[in-house]
Amino acid sequence: MPDPIEELEEALSEPTHGVIETLKRRHGDIVILGVAGKMGPSLARMAQRASAKAGAPRRIIGVARFNDSKAEKSLQDHGVQTVRCDLLDEEAVVKLPDAPNVIFMAGMKFGATGNEARTWAMNCFLPSLVCRRYASSRIVAFSTGNVYGLSPVSEGGATEQTVPQPVGEYAMSCLGRERMFEHFSREAKIPLTLLRLNYACDLRYGVLVDLAQRIWNEEPIDVTMGFFNTIWQRDANAQALQALDHASVPPRVLNITGPELLKVRDVSEQVAARMNRRVSFTGSESNNAILSNARLAESLFGLPSLSAVQLIDRVADWVMQDRPTLHKPTHFESRDGAF
Repeated sequence: MPDPIEELEEALSEPTHGVIETLKRRHGDIVILGVAGKMGPSLARMAQRASAKAGAPRRIIGVARFNDSKAEKSLQDHGVQTVRCDLLDEEAVVKLPDAPNVIFMAGMKFGATGNEARTWAMNCFLPSLVCRRYASSRIVAFSTGNVYGLSPVSEGGATEQTVPQPVGEYAMSCLGRERMFEHFSREAKIPLTLLRLNYACDLRYGVLVDLAQRIWNEEPIDVTMGFFNTIWQRDANAQALQALDHASVPPRVLNITGPELLKVRDVSEQVAARMNRRVSFTGSESNNAILSNARLAESLFGLPSLSAVQLIDRVADWVMQDRPTLHKPTHFESRDGAF
């Protein structure tokens, strides 16, 4: 019987035509910093698979502390070279392999409250180390839509021109991360793309998973943060790799999320109907939320391969079948920036 986890990982790492074409054009190895997080393994595997299909052999090098040796071995089994490194160790960062292409995925969100000093070190100090080490490289760095703060729902989400107004130390430190990358991009002429991602979904985690689990367990849904965006993780991976083509000085900023402005109440009712469960709600919808407008990215990469409706169905089925999750809630409902 097929392993559902391996089937999911295969789906998440299946390269799109756009990724294959990008990696035909971009020569040289790719270093992925912070590869052991939620998205890193499937992104690394996609890069490896796309390079093979593009006929462009290169090393895909995943860098992390690798507290989970199984995750490291899985990457190695799929052709990804791994390097163990504490990225806050400046001497260790200096010794990392050369590469003309860098994907920066490292950072700290969960546990930031109560551990603010490390959060700022990871999100602001680390980019300076990376930019010094890879001053001759092209960098794509992950950020977050949280830097915008709460946007009026009526405006359809923040655009890349929206002035950031981060709420809470996590979001402020993420804006600090962007500013550090911008500083070194300008000073050292490093081509760079900043990706403000809003809620990737891979069936084992994401806003839809949070909602589906609560509905399946017949827990009430708080609708105070009444709206959100999400994107299938395969599509987020693909856009991140394609963003290598769009790095510039100063950095190019791109919102990465799905095109739909989703209402928590409506999505919950759809999930409940699929599960044949009743759903109850608490609170009332606020007129603002953490929302992004991704039309610029859509103009570059096209629409995501999976719609929100398709994602909702897949997540509901996954939860109903009691398949594994990562036990990492998004805390998307937080309005005070505490994570």
